[in-house]
Amino acid sequence: MGNGPGGLVGIVGVGRMGQAIAKHLMRHGYSVIAQDIDEKAMNAVREAGARTVATPAEVGKQATFVIVAVGYDDEAAAVMLDKGGLLESMVPGSVISLSSTCTPDHVKMLAEKAEAKAVDLLDAPICRGQRAADEGTMLSMCGGKAAVFKRALPFLKTYSSDVVHLGDVGAGQFGKALNNFLLWVNGVALIEAGRLSEANGMDLVKLRDALLISSGASDALKNWENVSFTWALKDMQIVIKMADKAGLSLPIAGAVKELVKDGLRIKRSNPPDWTGRKKH
Repeated sequence: MGNGPGGLVGIVGVGRMGQAIAKHLMRHGYSVIAQDIDEKAMNAVREAGARTVATPAEVGKQATFVIVAVGYDDEAAAVMLDKGGLLESMVPGSVISLSSTCTPDHVKMLAEKAEAKAVDLLDAPICRGQRAADEGTMLSMCGGKAAVFKRALPFLKTYSSDVVHLGDVGAGQFGKALNNFLLWVNGVALIEAGRLSEANGMDLVKLRDALLISSGASDALKNWENVSFTWALKDMQIVIKMADKAGLSLPIAGAVKELVKDGLRIKRSNPPDWTGRKKH
């Protein structure tokens, strides 16, 4: 499995986040074999030093530890279960570390499919965004067997400054969903607070400095330039799906799900200037 420098690690999905993961793995002495449907992404990861192949199955045939870094439910299922997918070729005792963002139920289903092939799945979504991906300071929230988590830890630590084990498969996805829910609560509130401040002639940069040392502080305010809302609707759809399954009424979550649609448009066009960037 290659638990030290020089071992081979597979990665399926080398887009914005997956490519950063691959680079950190290689910096820590691992060899990487990668696959993506995007040829531009494949070229970029090859230039960084990885070996590339045409299908997930070819990755799984050669690596006994594979990180899946595609987007959401459908993409994760496709690279694992479809013809030419990972489970077509991975040998018993292998591990799939799923860093994608999925619903807890979906990742449990994938874990059952993997278990039928004697392959273990670690539910290991990543948090903190693109800057943290580049810096290798992401947070991996994990769900799975303790022994599988222990085996995966050396790999996860190459790109995550913090790694937590929250429980069984599904717990990692649940943790990320709640994290992102709270992020978007803050994100939409910062748009409204910013608009109110602008209407009253406040200097947003000075106000931001004060809020960051007060009880109004948040990571969304601290990292406002990187709060893009790009995947916010998907994140909130996962939260609402979980709430519906539990039979819970979550009115704040429902409102945030709708508000992030405008948040994406506003952030791309004319967001509150909390950092003073427009003035420079």
